[in-house]
Amino acid sequence: MNGTTPVIYAQDLVKEFGPVRALDNLNLNIAPGEVHGYLGPNGAGKSVTMRVLLGLLRPDSGTIRLFGQDPWKDAVELHRRLAYVPGDVELWPNLTGGEVIDMFLRLRSNAGEANFSPKKRDELIERFDLDPRKKTRTYSKGNRQKVALISALAADVDLLLLDEPTAGLDPLMEVVFQEVITEAKTEGKSVLLSSHILAQVEALSDRLSIIRAGHIVESGTLSELRHMTRTTIEVETAQPTTPLHGLSFIHDMHAEGERTVFEVDGDHVGEVMDSLSGLGIRSIVAHPPTLEQLLMRHYGDDLSSRGVSASTTKKVS
Repeated sequence: MNGTTPVIYAQDLVKEFGPVRALDNLNLNIAPGEVHGYLGPNGAGKSVTMRVLLGLLRPDSGTIRLFGQDPWKDAVELHRRLAYVPGDVELWPNLTGGEVIDMFLRLRSNAGEANFSPKKRDELIERFDLDPRKKTRTYSKGNRQKVALISALAADVDLLLLDEPTAGLDPLMEVVFQEVITEAKTEGKSVLLSSHILAQVEALSDRLSIIRAGHIVESGTLSELRHMTRTTIEVETAQPTTPLHGLSFIHDMHAEGERTVFEVDGDHVGEVMDSLSGLGIRSIVAHPPTLEQLLMRHYGDDLSSRGVSASTTKKVS
């Protein structure tokens, strides 16, 4: 964190519900101005983490701080500095979308002093293509999400807690969401983004954490995490690739027409490239590991036990 006080600091966080340990010695750090991806399937502990950060749940043990303060004891003060968007938004059915947005924003005002920009609110309404004159009972799930997103993004806050924020949005609106989150980062806001959409997290996140059974199993930049998994290489050589057969750091080698395809452990890529150059490379393509592959390192066994093929899984659900 380069000596900077983290916006979010969680150390050995434990939260239990009877016999179920929802958070198991969880450690999480987010720096000012950072977009942090938070990945894991349903039941991994993502939403419980959000509720602890919001001061809605009190941890059983461990340390949790937002801006150096206790979310449980200092919830009122901290809520002026953050905005939260859940994955399933319920609204007052007899109010219009515009009325709900204005109500949410005015609730943040201190002594009648607004801490949001009406201009930014109107701009977001336009960008998200929301009709604010309609009653919310007529809204689809996607439009209800838009109301929550606009309310959060128009507020003058330092931290956005987003728990599956684009659930129900169409692909075009997901693009708009990515644009406004990038802008929020430019403004110096920090973001904790919990999402099932791997491409979204990959595009937006400075760092990411993978949670499994309430415990962080990997954390770092995407580049750092990629060094811990395999790169796929497709190569066509003048001489047979026989010298590579049987090496412990090469996996799943097979032929596809005139090309040889295999996976190599991240810390042996340079060694393999040197070996291939001596075989007369005619063409070569290297694919860095995807975020999906990183996740499958930790959840592939779960999917296999359910009869699901990792190769066909496009998002964790």
